[in-house]
Amino acid sequence: MQDYIKKFERLGVGLFVHFGLYSIVGEGEWFLKLGSEVKTDKYEALTKKFKVNKNWAIDLVKTAKGAGAKYITLTTRHHDGFSLYDTKGLSDYDALHSAAGRDLIKEFVDACHAGGLVPFFYHTLLDWQKPEYRLDFPKYIDYLISSIELLCTSYGEIGGFWFDGMWDKPNEDWQEDRLYATIRKHQPNAMIINNTGLSEQGRVGHPEIDSVTFERGKPCFVDNSDKYRAGEMCQILNDHWGYAKNDCNYKSVKELIGNLIDCRRYNCNFLLNTGLRGNGTVNLTDRGLLSEFGKWIKTNKNFIYEATACDITAENAIMLKCEDCYYAVISDVPMSADPNVAKSGALPLVKVDAEIVDATWLDSGKKIQVKDNSFITEPFNYGKSLSARVAKLSLKDL
Repeated sequence: MQDYIKKFERLGVGLFVHFGLYSIVGEGEWFLKLGSEVKTDKYEALTKKFKVNKNWAIDLVKTAKGAGAKYITLTTRHHDGFSLYDTKGLSDYDALHSAAGRDLIKEFVDACHAGGLVPFFYHTLLDWQKPEYRLDFPKYIDYLISSIELLCTSYGEIGGFWFDGMWDKPNEDWQEDRLYATIRKHQPNAMIINNTGLSEQGRVGHPEIDSVTFERGKPCFVDNSDKYRAGEMCQILNDHWGYAKNDCNYKSVKELIGNLIDCRRYNCNFLLNTGLRGNGTVNLTDRGLLSEFGKWIKTNKNFIYEATACDITAENAIMLKCEDCYYAVISDVPMSADPNVAKSGALPLVKVDAEIVDATWLDSGKKIQVKDNSFITEPFNYGKSLSARVAKLSLKDL
């Protein structure tokens, strides 16, 4: 097992960030492809409007930390072909040749390092803008790998690469051996992740892949038959990855917490997305949801980062383990001002298939009364309602 893969698993929670020219329009990251009557030249003219706030990256890191994220995966180049980094002559279609006039990826990496977060680079594999992608694919691959080499050598140590788009041309020679060898040469401890797409949940596309993806899908245990790999589920807050000003179909914090618990149940990371506005800021709704999501993690003593799958099972709870500690996670816990609710049988009885020596609620530190290795799930006190509760358990001889 590679140490860097295990370290990635212990990061636990990441913030996925979609940011590019499409952010100015506010109609999602596929605006160029799916937007009505959008012409390439009109879209490329958005570079003149791409004015990014000075402290966008510092503010982004603050938002990520508030959400409980340990790493950020940012779109260095999305399918529209526009790069947030200095392509150093490979193309004029980058942030330096926009109204921003500077290398936004350098600002991002510097802010991550200063804030104690690990920077990851999303990079498209397909390209709607580059003619060679359609007309001369081997030449396009040269351009792609040169771009990746720039990212490997210009910003110091990074956490890894998150690729996306190979599903667009499944029968082409993407020269994956060459692509991944370039990363291993310059960033030997970087995670290599290649999104297999919505229909290929958890599939291993190449032996060099370090983590499989579950795009908006329920995670499961990863196939480690040939080498140890991590898993990562990515999720959106509403219906778009890129900022969409008219998308109000938001998920609840309760659902997002449930996604996180599911991920740790299968030793997977949770990569939660936000789409930045054109000036690089997080919209208020996203910021609020991310903050409430992070509040649950903090209230439960950050146990989630070290949590792994567990052989111990329990009725009405998901069991997780951190070294010698065990945790029972109970979902859908109500808030009640009536102390008799806990005695009425309306709340689930958690029964663990091991002997419980001691038990406390993480969110309050209150001791739990245990009988016959079982306990009643107490409701939250009036004034608090956090959806799911976590009981820390000491088990005999385990």
